[in-house]
Amino acid sequence: MLTLSRSPKALSSFSPSPPNPFTQTQNHDFKVTTFKLKLNTLCKAVCQTERGLQFETGDAFFRQESATGRDLSVLAASLHKKSNGSLRVLDALCGCGIRSLRYLVEAEADFVVANDGNDNYRTIIVDNLSRVQNGSGDKQRWVVTHLEANRVMSDYYLQKSFFDFIDIDSFGSDSSFLRSAMNALKLGGLLYVTSTDGYSSGGHRPHQSLAAYGAYVRPMPYSNEVGLRMLIGGAAREAAVLGYHITPLFSYYSFHGPVFRVLLRLNRGKLHDSRHYGFIGYCHQCGNSQEFSWDELGQISCTCSNSMVSSSLVVSGPLWTGPLHNAAYLMDMLNLAKQWGWVGNDGKDHLEKLIKLMVDESDPMLPFGYIKLDEMASRAKMNSPPLKTLMNAIHEKGFAVSRSHISTNAIKTNCPMTQCIKISKQLLQMDVV
Repeated sequence: MLTLSRSPKALSSFSPSPPNPFTQTQNHDFKVTTFKLKLNTLCKAVCQTERGLQFETGDAFFRQESATGRDLSVLAASLHKKSNGSLRVLDALCGCGIRSLRYLVEAEADFVVANDGNDNYRTIIVDNLSRVQNGSGDKQRWVVTHLEANRVMSDYYLQKSFFDFIDIDSFGSDSSFLRSAMNALKLGGLLYVTSTDGYSSGGHRPHQSLAAYGAYVRPMPYSNEVGLRMLIGGAAREAAVLGYHITPLFSYYSFHGPVFRVLLRLNRGKLHDSRHYGFIGYCHQCGNSQEFSWDELGQISCTCSNSMVSSSLVVSGPLWTGPLHNAAYLMDMLNLAKQWGWVGNDGKDHLEKLIKLMVDESDPMLPFGYIKLDEMASRAKMNSPPLKTLMNAIHEKGFAVSRSHISTNAIKTNCPMTQCIKISKQLLQMDVV
C-alpha cells in the first residue's frame, strides 16, 4: 500500500522543465516516465514483503536479516494456538508492526497488542495491521498502544489480563523487561526474549553482564553460546524470584547485530535445586571446558594443572548450563513449516537447515560450548581434517558430536579438546600413508 501524501519529501525533488509548446508531447512523456521512476524508488524504500505479506516500514527500525527469527516465533505461536485453542499475543516493542501482523495472519492469533514507545510510528503500525479486519469489544483482533514496555505489561498484569505469548525484541542487554513479562504471562505461556549485547557475552563488560543478568562473564572461545546461556540464566533467576521456573524450547543466535533470541516456557513451581544453573570453566592451557556447581566454588581447578588453583582457568557464571533446545518441540516446528510450504524436502532451505542443526544440538550427551576447528589446529600446530571426517571419527570413538548452528566451522562434542587433537592427528597420518 502506498500513500503519496504520507511521504511528500520523497517526491519533492521532482521538478520537470517548463513545457515547451514545440515539444509538448515529448515533455509529457518525460514527466510520466520520471514520475514512474520516482514512484518505483519510493515503493522500494518503504514497501516490504515477507512470507507473502506486504507491509511498510516507514521510519521504524527494521532488519530484513531478522526474518528467520520472526519465522521461528510465528511457528511457535501457531503451535501454541493449535495445542491450547487460543492465542493472545503482546508484541511489546513492535517497531513497524510486521511481527504483530504475522501473528495475526499466520499464527491466527485471537488478539494482539502491538506496542511501541514511539507514537510517531502509529500511522505505519495501524496501516500495516489494517490488512487484518479489526472488530470491536470482545471481537477486537488487535490494538495499538504507545507505552513504555514495562508499563504496558504491568497494566495488563494489574487488570489480570494475561497473555499466551509475549515477544520482547529489545536492544542491548536490557533485562528489566523479564520480570514484568513473566507477571503478564499465563503459566505455560511462551516468552520470546532478545539480547544484542555481544560485548558482554564476549567477556568484555563483566560488570555490565553482572548487573543485567547476574552473571560475571569472562572471555571464552564460544562466547556467542555464552550469550544465549547468559540470557536464559537471567530469565531463570527472575522466574525463581516469582516462584516459577523456565524451560528453553529453542535458542537462536544470528551473527547480524549480533542477536541472541530464546523461546522460554514459564512453568508453575520453583525448582528447589540449582539444576542447570551454575558456572562454566575454560582452561586456556589445555582447551578443555567443564561445569562447576555452587557446591564446588572455592575448589575449582583444571585436571591439566598440578596446583590447587589453575592460573590458566577462567570461570563465568552463574549461567544456564542445561540444554538450549527441546528436540521434540523443534520437530513439531519443522513439520508445521513443511505444511505451510516454508521448507522443502531437499534439505537445502535455510530455515530447514537451521532447525535440523538445533535438533542435532539437542542431544543430551552434548555439553555446553563448542570446539572451533581453527583453535584446535592452532593448538596442535597442524591443519585440521575436514569437518565431516573429524565428526565421523569422533563418533566412532564413542563420543557424541554435532555441528553448531552458532559457528559454521565448529563442533559440539563431549570429546575433550586433547582427545580431538589426538584423533585429528591420527586422521592426518592416515592421509599421509
